[in-house]
Amino acid sequence: MRHVKIKQFILLLGLLFQTAWSGANGTLSFDGYSHIEIKESILQGAPKGSSIQASINGHVLTVVFTENLGQVAIEVTTVLGSPVTCMSTYTPNGVILYVTNIGDYIITFTLPNGDEYYGEFTVTD
Repeated sequence: MRHVKIKQFILLLGLLFQTAWSGANGTLSFDGYSHIEIKESILQGAPKGSSIQASINGHVLTVVFTENLGQVAIEVTTVLGSPVTCMSTYTPNGVILYVTNIGDYIITFTLPNGDEYYGEFTVTD
């Protein structure tokens, strides 16, 4: 269990280090990155949508959890509901997913208490 937490911490540091390094060198560019707005779907507890940050750059989907939300289920589907990928991750950390095909997608986050959040995005190239 401890090994998994260390691995997730290193992944998060890697994501943050790349951003900090690019900003320090003046090479930080948001060209190609598209922020994904996270919306509430089912809400039983206090809103946590601002703790989920997602963006798409080409086929690369990046998600960062900025606070501990517990074990979060992540599901990516087409807008027609066909499953693309499904996984579960402990937070806070970051996740990088590759979406193979172009098209319109929905990413859904399910928190341990049953709260659900979603975002819509398009892969264009």
